[in-house]
Amino acid sequence: MQSRYLSNVTQDLSIVDTGAVVIGSGIGGLFAAHCLSEHKDVVLVTKRAIAESNTNYAQGGIAAAISEKDSPELHRKDTLYAGVDLCDEQAVEILVNEGPQRILELIELGTRFDMFEGELALAKEGAHSCRRILRARGDATGAEIVRALVKAVRKNHKIEKLENHFAIDVITESNQIRGVLVQDDCGEVIFYRTPIVVLATGGIGQLFRYTTNPDIATGDGVAIAYRAGAVISNLEFYQFHPTVLSYPGAPRFLISEAVRGEGALLRNIHGERFMVDRHEMAELAPRDVVARCIVEEMERTKATYVFLDITHEKSDELYERFPTIYEKCLQYGLDISSDWIPVAPAAHYAMGGVRTNEWGETEVRGLFACGEVACTGVHGANRLASNSLSEALVYARRIATKAKDFIQDEMGHRYPYQLPNLIQKPNSKLQYINERRLRLQKLMLRYVGLKRNKEGLLQALEDFKKFSPMEGYAYSQVSEFEFMNLLTCATLMTMGALARTESRGAHYRLDYPQTENSWQKVVSIHKERGVTIDDINF
Repeated sequence: MQSRYLSNVTQDLSIVDTGAVVIGSGIGGLFAAHCLSEHKDVVLVTKRAIAESNTNYAQGGIAAAISEKDSPELHRKDTLYAGVDLCDEQAVEILVNEGPQRILELIELGTRFDMFEGELALAKEGAHSCRRILRARGDATGAEIVRALVKAVRKNHKIEKLENHFAIDVITESNQIRGVLVQDDCGEVIFYRTPIVVLATGGIGQLFRYTTNPDIATGDGVAIAYRAGAVISNLEFYQFHPTVLSYPGAPRFLISEAVRGEGALLRNIHGERFMVDRHEMAELAPRDVVARCIVEEMERTKATYVFLDITHEKSDELYERFPTIYEKCLQYGLDISSDWIPVAPAAHYAMGGVRTNEWGETEVRGLFACGEVACTGVHGANRLASNSLSEALVYARRIATKAKDFIQDEMGHRYPYQLPNLIQKPNSKLQYINERRLRLQKLMLRYVGLKRNKEGLLQALEDFKKFSPMEGYAYSQVSEFEFMNLLTCATLMTMGALARTESRGAHYRLDYPQTENSWQKVVSIHKERGVTIDDINF
């Protein structure tokens, strides 16, 4: 698919030694850096400003069983139900049991969750059996968590913060991490020599033309891990958020699941409800179900959107609960207290990613992953709403626990590692990057979107080959790195979707519409072993 490294590797690169490198500054990266700094010096690498991440845009909240009316067991059952029999049960147990303690740590770090009558306010979202979603500033939960974590990280002198730096590749020797190649904001490549790298790079939403993700979500961590020899699992399961603003001139702005949790109704362009006859939970069905039902209704009515109706709520109550959504819609002339909101599905979240065990470890020694970039097995075929932030916290802490006593080289020799002089590849400057990226996004939406079939998936793989040059070149621009990473992720997702000959959760095959018991398996891809079908137990 690609050569081992995207850029040239030479012995004359500048070298910096450190205890650990964390790549990414969303909730997983920030919390992992914080936790690791209790034991080691840490370098935090982020390709934009430290507060820019998918987490910063998370509206709904963070799920944890902290209410007396709730329990980890109920949270476990809801997660397993949403995951359509494909969750790793051990990973889910870890999430639901350790999540509440991680919430307390966030509060200790200064996160201000919304309160009601002296207690934490809890909301309900789709496929949850009770109220367990903590929120902040109404519908700005992610931004509040990022604010608190960024403040803590900035004050921490054991964490070196590298903003506007791009992690190109991890360096490995004998399947063991030796460091990271990082390009600084002046274009210089530096080798950060370390035995521990944590990938917390977030999602791959920029694979699709319509997405809730910011433009930084280019799948860098998945591609880096794949090139290094880690296993990529469940990448065919990609979640499209059902309700994203679809209005002329407006961005694809996410309308939180919590709006439906507060009683909003879905209506077609004729004003008719359509979820009641399609699922017993109606508007609160799992996201994959709601998203497909919306698309089917759009196709049936020949429309490009449906309506979300929350007009039964009072204006002041709506503004208090959803200030960000209320103000964003008002910018485009929509008063959600009196107007129905035009919405359509858009690319949102990857359930799969870099396969890890219960400690966040990958198959490459010293390489860890947490957050959306990782595939812990928690989400199965479809993520339960608001489980993503909880998962990132829980596994970031576990990575720090595991890495605390991590020895630099278990053989006790050949350290410090010296960079090799690899065969130098000619430099290439990819032309028309923006046009290439748009073509790739259109291909993905057409062939690897909400509905798939063998013919389309094979066509996508064939079309991906036209994005040359691929092999035998070295790249030097961030836009080139990002495009090549997106192309890798597109190929991996399509291969996974082609291999899974059934429909389950967020993966829907028109030519295999049924869910098969025999497919309670995980599709994994490795650069040497190719596609394998593995047991669920990670």
